[in-house]
Amino acid sequence: MEEKRGLKNRGYSHSDVDDRRRAVEEFTGTSLENISKYCFDSEKASKNIENMIGATQIPLGFAGPVVINGDCAKGRFIIPLATTEGALVASISRGMSVINDGGGVRVKVFRDGMTRAPVFRTDGVDHCMRVMEWIENNEERLSLAVESTTRHGKLVSIESFPAGRNLFTRFTYGTGDAMGMNMATIATEAICREIENNTGAVMVSVSGNMCSDKKAAAINMIRGRGKSVIAEALIPKEIVESRLHASTDSIVETNVRKNLVGSSLSVTLGANAHAANMIAAIYIATGQDPAQVVSGSMTTTMCENVNGDLYISVRIPAVEVGTVGGGTRLPSQSEALAMLGCLGDEKAKKLAEIVAATVLAGELSTISAQAAGHLGKAHQELGR
Repeated sequence: MEEKRGLKNRGYSHSDVDDRRRAVEEFTGTSLENISKYCFDSEKASKNIENMIGATQIPLGFAGPVVINGDCAKGRFIIPLATTEGALVASISRGMSVINDGGGVRVKVFRDGMTRAPVFRTDGVDHCMRVMEWIENNEERLSLAVESTTRHGKLVSIESFPAGRNLFTRFTYGTGDAMGMNMATIATEAICREIENNTGAVMVSVSGNMCSDKKAAAINMIRGRGKSVIAEALIPKEIVESRLHASTDSIVETNVRKNLVGSSLSVTLGANAHAANMIAAIYIATGQDPAQVVSGSMTTTMCENVNGDLYISVRIPAVEVGTVGGGTRLPSQSEALAMLGCLGDEKAKKLAEIVAATVLAGELSTISAQAAGHLGKAHQELGR
């Protein structure tokens, strides 16, 4: 009680949260003592959740340091990771240590743009073509509609996809340091009003699923969504053999047969060992939308023998992250971003590069463990 009174004296009002929690306890017959303990301002958290009754805590660890040589992320970084999967942080740390011995990770953001794709109903193919022509001829007008809704978002490109009486338009926006999904939705609604008023097409939904948001989609794998990133490292042969206890050829073969052939046979979007593991852990730690992990799972991991050394790279087509807004405002998540030097403006590309470097380290460690036949042993030794 003393602690709770102290929080109230500092302006943290728990009364509504407490009332809801007591109602839930009565309804379910369950004590929520641990859920009731949290350190952040419940009034500020109302921007992130409705019907709040407390908080769920996830263990937070760190991997690294890892040496990153990117356009925005340069130097040695300790990576905060929130997970309940034992052995994950240890595996990522091993990969980072080996990568450091090879000179670090080289990483590039090669595309940047958040998408929203509404679907319109038209009268038929002729009307659909006229609507497409109007959109093409009025891009500047649509850009002004976007600018009326945001100071940070910019319309980058428009693509049209007719299908019978349906017209899907995929708008791509630059969203600065916000992940930008809400920004893109509001801007797209403004665009759609312009299109409806001038063409007679009817917007059926602001999201026609060609965006495609929070779903594994080939269009995102090919054209990207958010930040599209490539990370690479070259591990000398002697380090591969002494640190990873495998040969370059065995790691390359494991990647080909497992990630490329196996993923092809299962028709998996992406070809990787467990990229979603690293992405989920860093997203949760830094206040990103964890549902966007599905896009990150479409990573392609590649391994080659280069004169006996191991070349490894990951292509992540959809790293949907922000360093302002959303969950980044919460205190623990803000601190995790600050650990990376990624809190605030002009930091989103830096965070995307760090995400890719972390994925690369996790992929290297796991593929190597499988090539050496040590995966199960590693989990067993760590008591998992």
